[in-house]
Parts: sequence; C-alpha cells; structure tokens
Amino acid sequence: MAVQTINLKTHTKLALGYFVLAALLGCVLRFFKVLEIPITYKFIVHTHSHIALLGWVYLALTTLLYKLYLSNAKVHKTYRRIFWFTQITLLGMLFTFPFHGYAAFSIIFSTLFLFASYWFSWFFFKYIPLKFSTAPSLKFAKSAIFYLLLSSIGPWALGAIMNTLGATSIWYRLAIYFYLHFLYNGWMIMALIAVLLYAIEKKHHILPQRSYNNIFIGFNLGIIFSFFLSTLFSQPSALYYVFGGLGAVLQLWAFYNLVIFLREAKLNKERIFSLLHQNILTIVAILWAVKMVLQLLSSVPYFANLAVTYLDFTIGYLHWTFLGVVTLSLFLFLDYFKLLCLNKKMLWLYVFGFLLTEALIFYKAIVSWQESTLISEYIVILAIASLVILVAVIGILLSSYRLKTKH
Repeated sequence: MAVQTINLKTHTKLALGYFVLAALLGCVLRFFKVLEIPITYKFIVHTHSHIALLGWVYLALTTLLYKLYLSNAKVHKTYRRIFWFTQITLLGMLFTFPFHGYAAFSIIFSTLFLFASYWFSWFFFKYIPLKFSTAPSLKFAKSAIFYLLLSSIGPWALGAIMNTLGATSIWYRLAIYFYLHFLYNGWMIMALIAVLLYAIEKKHHILPQRSYNNIFIGFNLGIIFSFFLSTLFSQPSALYYVFGGLGAVLQLWAFYNLVIFLREAKLNKERIFSLLHQNILTIVAILWAVKMVLQLLSSVPYFANLAVTYLDFTIGYLHWTFLGVVTLSLFLFLDYFKLLCLNKKMLWLYVFGFLLTEALIFYKAIVSWQESTLISEYIVILAIASLVILVAVIGILLSSYRLKTKH
C-alpha cells in the first residue's frame, strides 16, 4: 500500500508538471503580441488547451478517482499500464501540436488519448469494490465518466465533418462545443462533486435520498439541457434558448440543494475540512455560482449574442471555469487526500493571478462591447498577470516535493 501511495504522489506531480507547461504556453501566447516569438500562434493555442485539459485536469481527476475507489482493489498493475500509456499520448501531443497543429501525428496521438480514456473508463467500472455500490458519491463518479465518454463523440465527429462539410460548417463548431461542454460541465464538475461527497461520506455523512435526487437529477438534466446554450451562436429557434435556460436553472437548483446539504452536515463544527480547505471551498462555491449565473444569462438572446460577438466574454468564462472552479477544487482535494503539499503563499498568489487575469479579460470584452478604448499598456499588463499564475503553479509544484513519503 505504501508503494502505491508514493506512485500516486508521483502521478500528481506529473499532472502539476503538465499544468506548469500549460501555464508556460499561456504566457507564450500572451507575450506573442508583445515580443517577436517565432511560433505559429494557432498551433500553440491547440497545445495549450490539450495539455491543460488532458494533462493537468484529466490526470489529476483520474488519480483522485483511483485513490478513492480502487487503491485497495489490488489492480495496481493494470492502472500503471493505463497511466503510462496515457503519458505516451500526452507527450505525443506535446511534441506534435506546436510544430504542425492538427496534422497526421497530432491527430494520431489525440485519438490514442481517447482510447486511453476508454481504457480507464472500462477499468473503473469493472473493478469498483462492492462496498461502494450504494454510495451517492460513486453514482456521481460514474456519471462523470459517462460524460467523459459522451464528450468523445465530438472529436470523432470532427473527422467526418472535415471530410464532408468542411471546417467552415456550423457542424464543425457544434462538434467542438459538444466536446467542450460535456468535458467541462459533465466530466469535470460531476467528478469533483463525487470527490467532495466521498470526503463527507468518510465522516459518516450520507446524502439523504431526497437531497440526492434533487442534486443528482438536477445536475444531470441541467448538464444535458444546457448544451443547447452552446448552439445559440447559430441563432436557432426560440425553443433552443428555452432548453438552454432550463438547463442553467436546473443546475442552479441542484447547486442550491448541494449547499444546503453541506451546511446541514456542519463541516466547520466537525472539522471535516481544515480552515484552509473551508476557505478554498467557499471561494470555489462563489466562483461556481457566478459561472452558473453567467450560463443563465447566456440563455437570453441579447447576452447570447454578446458572447458570440465579443469572444473575450467566452474566453473569460472558460478560464473562469477551468482556472477557478476546477483547478482550485483540484488543489483542495489533492491536498486534502495528501497527494499534494499545498503552499499557502503560492495558493493565494495563484488566486490573485487568476482574479487579475479574469478582470483584465472581461475588461477587454466590456471595452469592445462599449466601443471604448483599452488602456495603452493592456497587452503588457495581461502578459505579466499571466506570469503570476505561472510562478504560482511552479511554486505549488516545487512545494509538493516537501510532502513526506509516509502517508
């Protein structure tokens, strides 16, 4: 068991390493407009997004799910094979996307990653111990993996669309949005809820059946219906706006019920989480609530048109979800389950960098919307703010080496 724990800490460091690379690539993109950097901008964008979503978040989440549900199932050898096969696909993308963009080799490695995710999904469902069969947290984990599999329809569809309708087709964008929606709102969010509920269940707080129904059904229906928000760029019929709005409302309703359950569980009095973890959880809850309110606003035609017309609104929203809700949750849970030694100074530096970059991105979107003028040094300030995030993530990675081998 001790050896396996060390392995998982190593896997966490690798995931953080990918986050450092993604943050570095993000800085390269920011400084591209400040300095003369000999790169193809679009290729680096592809690399940045793939390494961030599939390197950092995917590895961190699968490591957590394995530790919580399967680390005592004596299937270490199979898990290691899946993990290292996944590394091959990630390194393949890392060394092909920057030079060729979407081309033969990068597509091959991206496709192999899909197979790696299928392998992990099969592995998870096959070897889950029976003792978890009635745990509400497991049902959220299974739903998360279902959405991971569902999201993969998007990349598979892209190939067929490219060969028939072309990259300018509305279906091309829909395939990408389908992938991103179910990856962000399905796989990532549901997996994080599963980890949260697992931590609470370990302290013998089980989600009541009524609360479980409200939360589980609300989130699942909300995720499915809110996909229609991703179709609004095509200006479809009013029914799509209604469905998208319904999805946003259902997610808010489920979120409200989850918050009520957490308050009734008295997390602070029973010390399920430390003061630091409670503070992070509070920040995540606020960011998550704002995310869902923005979703609801985007179901209104006027605001939907804003998001389509001024791309910085969409970029800000995606970073708000990824760098805020998802990444801060991962920092919390990796530290809570002793896979990471979270440096408080670096954590708060990260939060500062995140809020600063978000403020700058939304500032630019609002300026464009209002047809006003950006401050003269905007690009330089945004690039420096991105460096703050990079320094913080490097600091968190380096501090993780302070984690003692003994669990």
